[in-house]
Amino acid sequence: MTQVGDATPEPTAVAVLAELARSSATLATAESLTGGMIGALLTAVPGASASYLGGVISYATRLKETLAGVSAATLTELGPVARGTAEEMATGVARRCSADWGLAVTGVAGPEPQDGHPVGQVFVGLAYPAHAWSSVHELRLRGDRDAIRRHTAVAALSLLSEALRNVAPAPER
Repeated sequence: MTQVGDATPEPTAVAVLAELARSSATLATAESLTGGMIGALLTAVPGASASYLGGVISYATRLKETLAGVSAATLTELGPVARGTAEEMATGVARRCSADWGLAVTGVAGPEPQDGHPVGQVFVGLAYPAHAWSSVHELRLRGDRDAIRRHTAVAALSLLSEALRNVAPAPER
């Protein structure tokens, strides 16, 4: 993965932004364990502002509700690290930022397990609210805290790139 501040942008971020531009779509992110790393990878690409609107870092559980749009019931029933939480984060951030697509990550980077979830368990939520489409992918990653966070950021962008190629309708001409 390209390091934040490197001269060469992360190739996966470049691909995501190209796909978004191709379909004239916009993106917003809701990040928990990555703490803004996905946004940093996207904004390292010149011209990112044409498609990437921004996002929220909802590291604290209460911010998943107030900023990312996760329902209190979901947080109470499932907790901050869950499939449903990731899905609601993605949908919520897309709606709150008026973006076509939402991308969200929540999980456990370590060094200790959290609320019964092992280190390396991550949920990536993708949402395309205008087309009532959403998807959640579970990752089981290994490595130290930094490696898990970095791999999550790139994996989330890869999953979004795939969805953009396979789910988004072709732009009207």
